[in-house]
Parts: sequence; C-alpha cells; structure tokens
Amino acid sequence: MTGLASTLRLLSIPLLSVAVPFGFVLWAFPEDLAPARMIGIVFGWIGCGLLLVSLLLMLREPRLARWLGGLERMYRWHHVTGILAYVALLLHPLALAANGLSTSPAFAWETLSAFDEGWAVWSGWLGLLVLMLGLIVTFSPTLNRRLSYGTWRWLHAALALGVLLGLAHLVLLGIDEPVLPIIAVVALILAWRALRGDLGLAAHPYIVSAVRPIAAGAVEIGLRPLGDPLAIAAGQFVLVAFFAGPTYRGCGEFHPFTVSSIDPDRVLHVGVKALGDCTRRMLSIEQGVAARVMGGFGNFLADRKAAPQFWVAGGIGVAPFVALLRAGHLSDATTLLYLYRSEADAVFLSELRTIAASDPRLSLQAVATGDTLPDLTPMLPDASQLSGCDCYFCGPPGLIAALEPLLRAKGVTARHIHYENFEFR
Repeated sequence: MTGLASTLRLLSIPLLSVAVPFGFVLWAFPEDLAPARMIGIVFGWIGCGLLLVSLLLMLREPRLARWLGGLERMYRWHHVTGILAYVALLLHPLALAANGLSTSPAFAWETLSAFDEGWAVWSGWLGLLVLMLGLIVTFSPTLNRRLSYGTWRWLHAALALGVLLGLAHLVLLGIDEPVLPIIAVVALILAWRALRGDLGLAAHPYIVSAVRPIAAGAVEIGLRPLGDPLAIAAGQFVLVAFFAGPTYRGCGEFHPFTVSSIDPDRVLHVGVKALGDCTRRMLSIEQGVAARVMGGFGNFLADRKAAPQFWVAGGIGVAPFVALLRAGHLSDATTLLYLYRSEADAVFLSELRTIAASDPRLSLQAVATGDTLPDLTPMLPDASQLSGCDCYFCGPPGLIAALEPLLRAKGVTARHIHYENFEFR
C-alpha cells in the first residue's frame, strides 16, 4: 500500500495539470470555426485551466500537501504550471491572428493590435503583461537576490491580478456561462490563501520557551503550544511567524524552518540560520515572544524503508537528520555526509559527533568546505557500498543539483534518491 500511495502522490499533480485544462477544453470546445481560430480558443482555455491549477498549488494546507507530495513539490509545480499557462495564453492571440492571415496581413495585425479596441481586448493584453512581469520577478536570479522576501512576495502576488484580468477579458467578450463559476473558484482559492495562509488563520498559537546558540549565526528556538499542538513528525518543517517582544522586533511573515526535535510535552524546536534580514533578527529573539505556526510539511523522510541509508546535509539542512537521530529512529547502517563552511558555522556538530561515537549504526563524515562547493566525488561511497542504499539529501539547491548526477553515475536509481531543499521563492 505504501508503494501505491507513493505512486499516487507522484502522479497527483501531473494528472491534475492535465485533467483541469482538458476539462475546460471539453466544456467550452469551439465548433464550426476555422482551424486556426479554433486552435487559438483551445489555447486560451488550456491557459485558463493551467492558471487555476497554479493557484491551487500555492495553498498552504498540510493535508493537501500530503496528498500532492509535499509543499515544496507543490511550489515547484506552481511555477511550472504558471509558465505553461503564460505560453498557452500567449499562443491564444497569435493563433487568432494567424486565422486573419488568410484575409490579409493587415487584418491579422488588427487582430493582435489593442490600439483600436476596447476593454474586452485591453483586459486580455493587460492580463498577459501582468503575468509576464510576475514571471520575471519570480525567475530572475538578479531580482531574487536584490528583493527582500516581503517585497518579492507582494510582487509575486500580482500574478493573481493577471488571472483576474484574464477572466474579465472573457466576461467582457460575453463568455460568461462557463467563466462565472471559474471566477467563483478563483476567488475562493485566493481568499483561502490570503486568510488561512498569509494572515495565518490556519496557524496555531505558540510561544518561545527557549533560545540557545548552536553555531555562529544560528540558534535553536523552542516553541511551546498555547493550545492544541500541531501533528508534526520528526524531519518535517513548519511555517512560523514571530511577533514583537519586549526588545525583539518581529517580522510577522511566515518563514519555513525545519523541526530539529519534538519534546514529550509537545514543545517543538526549530533551527534558524541567519540568511536574510528577518532571520538575522531572530538571533536576538527572546523567551515569551508570541508565534504562529503552520504545519507540519514535508514527507521526504516519512517513507524510509528498512535498508542502509546515505544522508547528505548542507549547512542548516542537517536539521531533519538531527530530528531523526534525537527521536531514536535509526535502525539501519547510516552514513551522514555533513558539509559546512567552517567549524564555527556548523550547527549541531558536537551533538552529531557524540551520537556517532555512541551509536555504531551511524557513520559521520563532517567536512568543512569553505565558501565554495568542493569536488564531491571523493566524498561519496563507491558503487558497491551504495548498492541497495536509499539516499537522502537536504540543503541548498546547488548541492542537490551537484549530488544527483554523481549518484546516478554510480548506479543509484531515481527511486532511491530523495531530497529536500530550501527554495520557497
């Protein structure tokens, strides 16, 4: 049953991304039209369906995330379906213009041009422009580095305006019968995300009960529930918003943090590394600060089989493995390759060395890499040692991207490779 459940999770989003646009096309399939015009209308409905899927995949609901293979996977597909939707919607007017070429190039240009049209056409082009700007903000490495998370989030949210403009385009064209229910669904998804996700109505109240340094620029924060605790498993992550305290200036934004342990009294601990303005301020957080917590999310460590394991962690990415070790979940021979910039920068390092010294099932390979990613090949076990191993990675995207092809070259198949990184933009 576990294998079937994993397969269903793997196929859930691709099937959803095909079924919804296909359903829209069947619902409003154009008949008795010229082929190019028909293709243009079909592209429009495909783009509309993909946008609806993209909106659904931005919801922060733990149960939905479990069904669809995890929040991080949902966000990746949210980006993919958004891009595909934009391409389909861009092909929509181009195909309509191609239909006019049979009359004359001038007529085809009039189909594309919005200068002599009204709001029915202007709204469609404005929607495409807003979507294009939103995609540039989302995928531009330069903007991602320069913009604060809060600014980036609000600019990314402008994509919702593009969706609404596109739906207004259809209504103004008089296509309201299939569109009005779609508008209702879009409004429900946007309101659900705004109220439960961004404003935190789905979050549970917690309070900071302990703070301890774990490395240079990193702390471990204990969070005690003020009501019913969240159902969280070792190795998962949560979304936390910290508010202002007597001296701490809170961020108020939800950020992802991996749970490093869960006490018997349901106090959960998260590791925080100073990676930006907000997390840098968290180094000075104090007991008594109020917090709101959503989760738990993430399942890449949930379905581990009884087999030898090879773990690779980069920086704060060691936290989910620390959570498993603290919970006593190690039952098979396990090798942990832990990469960090320097000894002072390594979180939980002394604790990991103590665990490895007392547990013969754990082999710890701790490596200081400096500021650049080293050659990983000599650090990896040989092919015979990796045979039958399940490999788990957690860390920055560059580390994951470098590891996967190296392990595949050593004969490790895709079903034995599991990873989680920290890309939530």
